[in-house]
Amino acid sequence: VLPVHFVDTITVISTATKQELLKVVNCNPDKIKVIYCPVSACFVPDERCFNADYPRILQIGTGVHNKNIARVATALAGINCRWVIIGHLSVEQLADIARYSLDYENHIDLSNDALLEEYKLADMLVFASTYEGFGLPIVEANAVGRPVVTSNLYSMPEVAGEAACLVDPYDVVSIRAGILRLIREPEYRDTLVKAGFKNVERFRARAIAEQYAQLYRKIGNKS
Repeated sequence: VLPVHFVDTITVISTATKQELLKVVNCNPDKIKVIYCPVSACFVPDERCFNADYPRILQIGTGVHNKNIARVATALAGINCRWVIIGHLSVEQLADIARYSLDYENHIDLSNDALLEEYKLADMLVFASTYEGFGLPIVEANAVGRPVVTSNLYSMPEVAGEAACLVDPYDVVSIRAGILRLIREPEYRDTLVKAGFKNVERFRARAIAEQYAQLYRKIGNKS
C-alpha cells in the first residue's frame, strides 16, 4: 500500500470498489476518484419482440462462486425458458443445472461479435452475482435494449441505476420473483428498457474519456 501515499490520485471503477479499497488502505477518501468502465460502441439498440412463453435468459460469466449459478438454477426451476450461460461450467455447476432438468446452452471463448449476438438473441439478462467490482454486463444489456435482473449489493445498484430489477442474490425466492416479474409484466419490462437506454449514456466511451481528461488536466495544473 506504500504507493498510495506517493500518488496524487487513485482511480477506481465504482463507489463500491472505493469503499472496499478504503478498508485496506489508509488515505484521504478524496484522493480516490470514481471513473466507471466504458461500454463498447458495438453495443447499440437492437429491437426484439419479448418471448414471454419461452424467454431466452442470458447469464454472463460462471466464476467460482460469485456468479451464483446454483441459486439461479434453483430460481429457474419450473420456469419455461432457455438459460444461455456464457463461461466454463464446473462439474458442480453442471450438476446444479441437471438437478432441475433446465433447458440450457453453454458457450465458451466467444469472440466479441459472437457475444454481442447472444445479447441480441436474449430476451433478458439475469446477473444475480454475489460480488462485482463493476458489472459491465448490466450496461451491455442496457445498451442493446434488454431488461435486466441484477443484485441489490456492491456495485450493481450503482451501475444499474433505475434500469434493472434488483434482487437479493442470496435469496432464491427473490431471484425467482424478479425473473417472473420481467416475464409477466410487459409494461415494467418496457420501463426498464427505456431507463437502460438513458443509463448507458453514463458509460459511453466519450463520457468516460472526458472524465479522465478532466482528471489529467487537474493533476497537470498542480505540477
